[in-house]
Amino acid sequence: MKQFNLLGLLLLLLSGCYGEDKGSLSANSVIYCAEGSPESFNPQTVTSGTTIDAISYQLYDRLISFQTKDNEIGPSLAKSWHVTRDGKMITFYLRKDVSFHQTDYFTPTRSLNADDVLFSFNRLLDPGHNFHFVSGGKYPFFQSVGFSSLVDDIEKINDYTVRFKLSRADSSFLANLATDFAVILSAEYAGQLAAEDNHQKIDLLPVGTGPYKFKEYRVGSLIRYYRHENYWRDQVAIEQLVYDITPSKTGRLTKLLANECDVIAYPVAHEKITEHANLTLEAVTSFNVSYLGFNTQKPPFDNKLVRQAIAYAINKQAIIDAIYFGHAEVAKSLLPASSWAHDRSIAGHGFSISKAKALLAQAGYPDGLTMDIWALPVQRAYNPNALTTAKLIQADLQQIGVTVNIVSNYEWSTFSRLLARGEHQAVLLGWSADHPDPDNFFTPILSCASMNTGNNRAFWCDPTFDNFLYQSLQTTNTRERKKHYAQALRILSEEVPLLPIAHSRRYQARHKNVQGELLHPFGGIDFSGVSKN
Repeated sequence: MKQFNLLGLLLLLLSGCYGEDKGSLSANSVIYCAEGSPESFNPQTVTSGTTIDAISYQLYDRLISFQTKDNEIGPSLAKSWHVTRDGKMITFYLRKDVSFHQTDYFTPTRSLNADDVLFSFNRLLDPGHNFHFVSGGKYPFFQSVGFSSLVDDIEKINDYTVRFKLSRADSSFLANLATDFAVILSAEYAGQLAAEDNHQKIDLLPVGTGPYKFKEYRVGSLIRYYRHENYWRDQVAIEQLVYDITPSKTGRLTKLLANECDVIAYPVAHEKITEHANLTLEAVTSFNVSYLGFNTQKPPFDNKLVRQAIAYAINKQAIIDAIYFGHAEVAKSLLPASSWAHDRSIAGHGFSISKAKALLAQAGYPDGLTMDIWALPVQRAYNPNALTTAKLIQADLQQIGVTVNIVSNYEWSTFSRLLARGEHQAVLLGWSADHPDPDNFFTPILSCASMNTGNNRAFWCDPTFDNFLYQSLQTTNTRERKKHYAQALRILSEEVPLLPIAHSRRYQARHKNVQGELLHPFGGIDFSGVSKN
């Protein structure tokens, strides 16, 4: 089968979708002003927060999910599950009343069953599967956590019972199945597309079991969803959900104030918002980190002394004050202090121009050097203004003779694609955790496996580091796991494939008549429980 360029097909198939206007601020619809366009309509194929926010919780469900109140894993499409004592077999018992979306392009003839679970996971596990290479064969989250080496087999016991057989026990396996990426697709829809030889549409014209179903996408303008009438959970209150794609943060605020949006992403001018009687500003403490990542495959960042020098030359507190307005804390390591695996003994890199100059000279650059920093082109909770952050770093590095060229001319999908290919030299980026297990801060973005998928933007691979992660996943003993993660954090502090900068809060602004919880400490946003009065 041919490999398809997902972005190109997305533009070809969907840019001609026109029809209704964006909608109105009525009791039956919600308009969400989002910061960017999705790269795909299947969370299996991406890791970007912008895409996950747009599609994951709106269109799909997972076998299991994190419960909002306590972050414990609870039932979803699987009503229950059983883990053997050795941790190597997990059996899921599926619900019998789950309907897939009926859309303009697909009418289901049956409810969800075990075949859908097998299709959803075998597609990404088996290179011989007829849908594996449809969007390029990249499933970055699963490939970065070594899913294919962990799962030996997925067995259909009966129509509503599925068993995962693992090669070894893994303490993060269930947490990974509860992430935004582990969605269940329709095997029946896939069969229809295969019969039509339209395999590529599986990731572009989506069919899931989630609270909303896909209606249309106008590239760079809007996404329109309609309520899924037969949703297996409580019926959704909102009939129409529209994502108004507005990359400008001031543009989103203007639309909120002009009643053109109900909710906006990553608001600015917090004081202005709180002054309005009809608006409310909400925040959640996120499991996240912003960082400056070094492409360790490219000079001069193949030299760890250069990476260390840059780390000492950056004034993190000044960035916190200027960019986050105090709504973040300096990152001393990759893990936020709220993680049980956080180690206070790892102090990180402080601000020291003298140490930076000495290390740069030791590395062979006594007169300085020139480097590029790519700035994230969309606002994220972990970095609400990457361009200004880059300018602050540019000024800091001038003090040690380093000239910084800031690259900021790519839109998000191009930026993401070029990063995965390793075109950058250094990049301002970040990570928002998909679940509370500490492994999610390590394996998906810094393991050797994640380097091979391009999700490891530092393109750094250290077998000793990987082994500490592996050892931690072999036990459920929290004390033992914390010891292994402490060793991994010490390696990162010495090798500096990336420099953690900040752990921030995530903000959202909305009209007060929009009720319901949208934000979570990790993962994407969820409109299933939203209503208006």
